[in-house]
Amino acid sequence: MYIENIKMQKNISVWLLFNYFLLSIMIVIGGLTRLTDSGLSITQWELFSGIFPPFSQIDWEIYFNLYKEIPEYKLQNYSMTIDEFKIIFWWEWGHRFLGRIIGIVFFFPLIFFYFKIGYNLTKNLFLIFFLICFQGFMGWYMVSSGLIDRVDVSHFRLSVHLIVAFIILSLILWNYLKFSEVNKSTHEINNLLPITFIILVFIQIIIGAFVAGMDAGKIYNTWPLMGSSYFPDDNKFINILSLSAFSDPSLVQFMHRNLAYIISLFYIYILFKIFKKKLHSFYKIIILIGVLLFAQILLGILTLLLGAEIWISSMHQISSIFLVSSSVYFFYLNFNQQP
Repeated sequence: MYIENIKMQKNISVWLLFNYFLLSIMIVIGGLTRLTDSGLSITQWELFSGIFPPFSQIDWEIYFNLYKEIPEYKLQNYSMTIDEFKIIFWWEWGHRFLGRIIGIVFFFPLIFFYFKIGYNLTKNLFLIFFLICFQGFMGWYMVSSGLIDRVDVSHFRLSVHLIVAFIILSLILWNYLKFSEVNKSTHEINNLLPITFIILVFIQIIIGAFVAGMDAGKIYNTWPLMGSSYFPDDNKFINILSLSAFSDPSLVQFMHRNLAYIISLFYIYILFKIFKKKLHSFYKIIILIGVLLFAQILLGILTLLLGAEIWISSMHQISSIFLVSSSVYFFYLNFNQQP
């Protein structure tokens, strides 16, 4: 990407990198909000009024009384005290507040850069801002699914909310690499390989959201077997061919496990192709992806064995940020070599 004003190009790169780190923190906090069952603590949209947290006891009572009206409190947390409520409230409030910060930090510099370098060089950035706005709507759409007939949010809506976050993260990283004019690879492989790898990782993230949304990581806490067999013994294999399988905790955990194996095999295939053709430009990044993939799988196994404890589950999600980022970087290096 060429911009006549080198200083402006550098400023855009720094701004994008800052947004990348902000969004990474957002994903981590979002995961912790889910793991602490805090997502339904604020039961109203409050686009502007929710910027400030409760300052008085009366304000706290209002929020707590609203929470008492939803099924999560009535059926699950009916003995919760207001002090306990404050803990889950702060997680959700912090998640929403950071979302607002990201929107502001992205929007105002974007308008400035638009007037400085024009639409053609910023149109991709406007797409990212649109997705950030959509993500805010999707967050509320997800929360609203748990306010009437459920004690948790819809795991389908949760998965959309999560995958959109990773898409935004990937686009920000991609544009950062373009504006920074990162050195391209001197070799190339078929683009289908890195893009298929990214797609598989994204599908795994979606299935992982299903696991988190249904607390499926708290069943079958053994590995490599699920209990005493490879396939969960509370199901029949034919059931996995049905759409209802995506709402069955044991089958979703089975999918999540086995997709990790498939991704690993596909990674080995890419690794073999790169080393066989002696594509030295890809050695470092493909080895890094392998290390991160191994760490991700190891953390996934530990998450199962430890019954999805918060700290290990959070580390499992954090490692996915690194894996996605390195995969996007790998694709970027190769993509720019294609005719």
